[in-house]
Amino acid sequence: MSIVKINKLLFPSLMNDFMGPDWFGGTDNWNTSVPAVNIKDNEKNFELELAVPGGKKDDFTVEVDNDVLTISSEVKMENEETNDNYTRKEFSFSSFKRAFTLPETVDGSKIDAKYEDGILRLTLPKKQEALPKPKRLIAIG
Repeated sequence: MSIVKINKLLFPSLMNDFMGPDWFGGTDNWNTSVPAVNIKDNEKNFELELAVPGGKKDDFTVEVDNDVLTISSEVKMENEETNDNYTRKEFSFSSFKRAFTLPETVDGSKIDAKYEDGILRLTLPKKQEALPKPKRLIAIG
C-alpha cells in the first residue's frame, strides 16, 4: 500500500490550476478551512481520507457527476441566550468543497463512503480490467 503523490506532470488538471479539480489532488487552493486528503492506492481500490472532526455523517454530501467526485459540507450553528437585561446570539457557518477527477480505472458507480471518529473515508473500487492480473507460467516449447 502506498500513498499516491500528486504530481502535476503525471496527472494533468482538468481545468485551470487554481480553481479546477485535478486528478486525485483536489483543488490546489491551500485554504485552511478545506480538509487535507490522504489518498492510498491499494491493489483493488483507492482510499480517500479526509480529517473533518466534530461533524455528523449528515453534514457531508458526496456526488459523482461526469467522472468528477465532489465532497462538500455546509454546517450552520446558531445559539441564542436571553437573560434579564441582555441577549447573546452567536452563530457560525463553515463549509468546504473538494473536487477530484476520477481516473478511468475507477468504477464510479461503486464508490462507498463512511464517517467515523472524525474521518470521512471513501473507497473507490478499481474496474475489473484495471486490477492486476495473476502471474502465469508460460510453457517453453
